[in-house]
Amino acid sequence: MRLLLIALLCVASVPAWAQKAGTPGKFDHYVLALSWSPTYCAGRSGRQDADQCGGPRQYGFVVHGLWPQYADGGYPAECAAETKPVPDEVASATLPVMPSRKLIEHEWKRHGTCDGGKPADYFAKTREAFAAIRIPGEFNAPKAPLQLEPEQVEALFAKVNPGLGSERMAVVCRGRYAAEVRVCLDKSLKFTDCGKSARDRCAGQVLFPPLR
Repeated sequence: MRLLLIALLCVASVPAWAQKAGTPGKFDHYVLALSWSPTYCAGRSGRQDADQCGGPRQYGFVVHGLWPQYADGGYPAECAAETKPVPDEVASATLPVMPSRKLIEHEWKRHGTCDGGKPADYFAKTREAFAAIRIPGEFNAPKAPLQLEPEQVEALFAKVNPGLGSERMAVVCRGRYAAEVRVCLDKSLKFTDCGKSARDRCAGQVLFPPLR
């Protein structure tokens, strides 16, 4: 009986947002994750990413991914047993908003295969979602660090994106540094409430490093 109780407690402790087995096209909404490139490039992974961090172009917000989500906060992942490489023409069209071929391949395998379409359709949708988000001017190539409360970040995005409120987005940090802004979208790429899909993950003020 004691072992049974322990097992039940372990099951109950699994977070609602955990990965779940998925069927392509069977999900409720999206999370569009916008990565703050200077934070990524300052980390170990970024220092090894010549595409995004080693070239002459300086990036601010870029797309980390467009992630199918369930209403209960869970998400499907890797909905195909095998995947072919993303076609070169699709990757080339996506690099301006997701400037890493390695990331493009990863996002297709892990998340895109759950969308229900082909790579061309999924990444066209990703580009469309990014184009629909207006980035506040404060994040347009800052030359000095920005230090803001998460609520201030959300307010800046809401000000230039009608219909986008704090319940429809979240700010995610890596330590004290800004990592991502996540925006929740319905299947027609309109703003929708996040519910359990996204929540602020920052302790105190958020530091946005300047563009390198």
